[in-house]
Amino acid sequence: MDTIVFIGANKSGSSREAIKVAESLGYFTVLLTDREKLLKQRREFPDVHHMVLTNLNSKDTMRKEIDHLIKKGLNVKSIMSLVDPFVSVACQIADEFGVNRTSCQAIEIMENKHLTRETMKDSKYNSYYLLIDGDTIHTDTLAILERKLPLIIKSPKSTGSKDVVQVSTMKELISEFLQMREKTSAPILIEEYLDGPQFLVEAVVYKGNISIAGMVEQEITKDLRFIVTGYTIMKDEDSDLARSLKQAAEDIIRHMGLENGTCHLELRLVRGSWKLIEINPRISGGAMNTILKAAYGFNCVEETIKLYLGERPNLSRKTSNYVHAHYTILKKGGLLKRITGKSRAKQCPGVYTVYVKPKKGSMLVPASSMGHRYAYVIAIGHSKEEAIKNARIAAGQITFHLADENRVEKELPSEEHNENDQ
Repeated sequence: MDTIVFIGANKSGSSREAIKVAESLGYFTVLLTDREKLLKQRREFPDVHHMVLTNLNSKDTMRKEIDHLIKKGLNVKSIMSLVDPFVSVACQIADEFGVNRTSCQAIEIMENKHLTRETMKDSKYNSYYLLIDGDTIHTDTLAILERKLPLIIKSPKSTGSKDVVQVSTMKELISEFLQMREKTSAPILIEEYLDGPQFLVEAVVYKGNISIAGMVEQEITKDLRFIVTGYTIMKDEDSDLARSLKQAAEDIIRHMGLENGTCHLELRLVRGSWKLIEINPRISGGAMNTILKAAYGFNCVEETIKLYLGERPNLSRKTSNYVHAHYTILKKGGLLKRITGKSRAKQCPGVYTVYVKPKKGSMLVPASSMGHRYAYVIAIGHSKEEAIKNARIAAGQITFHLADENRVEKELPSEEHNENDQ
């Protein structure tokens, strides 16, 4: 039986959609996971034909699990992951079993923010950075960093805005460094703070040919962390801005050496020049696949799977719509009592889809990572402005009622969004 093995998956978003697509294409799906919770919720994963609880930090353990599947008669056609930090691991194991043939070295570089900076160090798209591999920051280094404030401090393997903090003073820098050092012994990355509008580029690369699946304006809310709360499809791809963004993305992808694989890049326009924030070797998580589907009619996750199977991906556009996705985050946390307004949101003009993540009884918190975005609305409009308006109006119908509050908590009002925060 032709089989696709997935290493790691979330309950929703691109990684889960990949499993559903694989099943729809007629493949037997196997999920290797280290999350016991998923096995307890096994009935919620009908698209996963076989789920295995295993140690995802051990390549040897995963090899043995896959070898066991093969000995049972399964014909493993691909081994893949759309979840950090397992994309490069899946690529390496796939190479050992003679499947996929994706660009493992480039994928490993993109998965590590320090290796990314090192690879791009002579590029105009790079910015100032420094790696601290120790428990203290030397006095001479502190003097250099003080002249470059404000700065960003992060873990080289941070994902979803976790462990990414802006510091404006030396006191904040030292405090955040020590807090991060308590969490990890890994080197800590300090980067220049880049001020400017931020954009995301989704790309698929097949035999060195780069196809841009979509370019997206990002709307960022800065509270505890930098959280992307809005995504708007850039439809005017013939504009000077879009052409320069596409060129920058293609230059960076070639610099990385990606010949076969998918990636997404986040770039900022800083004083007229594009600067790379980060690059990841997979499609964006969350609603990105649905956003692209609403805009252009193709399924980027499905084309990713085809690429991993050695087939030529097809990103031909069937539609061309103005699309905006609006995410809900909370200002305060608490125990979720109930959610109201989802049905009203679905009935609002232009709404393509509505998704609410948490269930009754969940403990909700203010957003300190992308995983703390609790709902999204994707809407279409006759213009960019109308798509944004439609999504925000619909999202405003959704209310999270918290058991420990006399009042309800709703999403941050739009005026608190700041597109110029990294």
